[in-house]
Amino acid sequence: MTSDIELAAQRIRQLVDLTKALTARLAEETRAFEAQRPQDAAASLPKTQELANLYRRDSAHVKANPALIASAPAADKAALLKATEAFETVLARHSRAVDAARRISEGLMQAIAQEVAAARTPASAYGAGGQANAGDGRAFALNRTA
Repeated sequence: MTSDIELAAQRIRQLVDLTKALTARLAEETRAFEAQRPQDAAASLPKTQELANLYRRDSAHVKANPALIASAPAADKAALLKATEAFETVLARHSRAVDAARRISEGLMQAIAQEVAAARTPASAYGAGGQANAGDGRAFALNRTA
């Protein structure tokens, strides 16, 4: 039969492994964004989302039930703390890289929208014969929410 200490240590090791895997994936995506290759990060997004959901679920479970890991050895708890600190560092860097990519993308879309609007002929309500002028049928939408 497995003791409480062994179960707690096993839970912590699973959390450490999950945290390290998610940290590695976010670091890889961050490098892709910093190398201006967001398409490389997009390719691994489903796996990142899966790991993030597992991490969120497992960490919330432990937070709601701290007794699950209370009896774990101090060395295992220290390993979890170290992995969590590394994760938070990479997460902050990843957040900055994603935000920068978003701002660049939005800036490009706004510049394109402004150029399209400037290139269009100003609308006049009626022509010389009393008929309504045909407007520019091209549409361009800019959604300002991310």
